[in-house]
Amino acid sequence: MPAEATRRTDLADLVASRKDELGLSYRTLASRTVDPERPDEGPQWTRGTLENLINGKPVKTPTPDRVRGLAAGLGLPVRLVQDASRAQFHGIDSIRVEGETLDGDTLLMLRHYETLSPEDQLKLRKIAEDWSRMRPADD
Repeated sequence: MPAEATRRTDLADLVASRKDELGLSYRTLASRTVDPERPDEGPQWTRGTLENLINGKPVKTPTPDRVRGLAAGLGLPVRLVQDASRAQFHGIDSIRVEGETLDGDTLLMLRHYETLSPEDQLKLRKIAEDWSRMRPADD
C-alpha cells in the first residue's frame, strides 16, 4: 500500500476544525501559538506551516514546545494536541481508560490500534483498566 494511502491527518484535522470553529485566519492562529512555558520565544508556528499542515503538505514533526504553543493557540488541552500529533506523525493511537475522560489515569499508546477488531480493542482496554487498579494511588 503506498504511503500516501495510509497517511494520517489527525493533527491537521484537529487544527482545521478548531480554526474554523474559532473563525481564525492562519495568520491570527499563528500569532496565538505561544508556548505558555516559554512565552519569551514568541509564536511557535508560522502562517505558512499551519497552512501546509492543513493542506496535507509536508511539515516537520512538532516539538513539545510547538505542541504546547499550538494547544494554546487553539485553546485546547495539550493532551488533545499531543494525541493528534502522535497519531499523525508516529502512527500511535492514544487510548485513555478510567471513565473515558481526558483526566483518566491510564494512557495506552499503541500502533495500529484502529486496525484491531472491536473485541481486541476492548481486551486491551480491559487489561489497561486492570493494570491501573493495581498501581499504588500516589504513583
